[in-house]
Amino acid sequence: MIEAGVLLPTRESVMSGRPAVGPMLAMAERAEALGFTSVWVGDSLTARPRHEPLTLLAAVAARTRRVALGTAVLLPALRHPLVLAHAVATVDRVSEGRLILGVGIAGDTPATRKEFEAVGVPFRERVGRCIETLDICRALWQGQRVSRHGRYWTLDDISVGPTPHRPGGPPIWWGGGGPTALREAARAQGWFPIHPSPERFEEGGRRVQAAAREAGRAPEDITAALYTTIVLGEPARAQAELERFLSTYYDAPAAAMVARQACYAGPAEGCLEWMSRFATAGVRHILLRFAGAADQIAQLERAARELLPGLTRST
Repeated sequence: MIEAGVLLPTRESVMSGRPAVGPMLAMAERAEALGFTSVWVGDSLTARPRHEPLTLLAAVAARTRRVALGTAVLLPALRHPLVLAHAVATVDRVSEGRLILGVGIAGDTPATRKEFEAVGVPFRERVGRCIETLDICRALWQGQRVSRHGRYWTLDDISVGPTPHRPGGPPIWWGGGGPTALREAARAQGWFPIHPSPERFEEGGRRVQAAAREAGRAPEDITAALYTTIVLGEPARAQAELERFLSTYYDAPAAAMVARQACYAGPAEGCLEWMSRFATAGVRHILLRFAGAADQIAQLERAARELLPGLTRST
């Protein structure tokens, strides 16, 4: 069985000149009603402008009751750890413990480098800052006063209140397939890459599990998730829509993005077979990003009708 979630089109809505939040909140409500188990939003300040993720998730939390709410993925290195810990704790309170904090270190692109520069964070420090920030957040979420003198941050006898609804804070899922993500996922609660093939996913999963065992943890305690981009429909038309979306979204050749990400375009039966191979490789939670901005609800309805029954059965 695979749990399935959906990504709200925050970036797509800005790109299309329709940044109103109402349709996205309606989409989240509809996703919950249709049986999806999670709703996600992305993160970017300037590289790919969109709505601020934690603020938007607080609104989604107020409009839903059951679905998990996640960031796919948030960049902790762009934020002060005290501010991040406070915001995350509040969203977890609003959602009554439904938040999943998907995190990453950010890919190396000119736009992303400029984004880090804009907030005064040296890009070369993003890995260390991300890890240190999350370690401070975990400590603050325990409800105790924290004093830290780290490489990047100094806190003297500081606490955050209220603490998250979930004791110790929300689960952290590490995005990405590089050495840092694999290592940190082994001490977190989930691993959340965009690997384009089941073989690559399985290889990364083995490395996460081995690192977890070395750390004295049970590998099954780490949720294996996958970020996908899909278009359901007639193959030629769906493929054209996928390629148009990827090239526009990333300002890069679509073929290059397909080689790096889990993407599918075509009929639902083919999509289920494709996803079943990832399930065999270890995927337990799958995030669906619907390519394009115009027909998000139509794609959501179609996925619920044609994919969810197959995903929720043993695949």
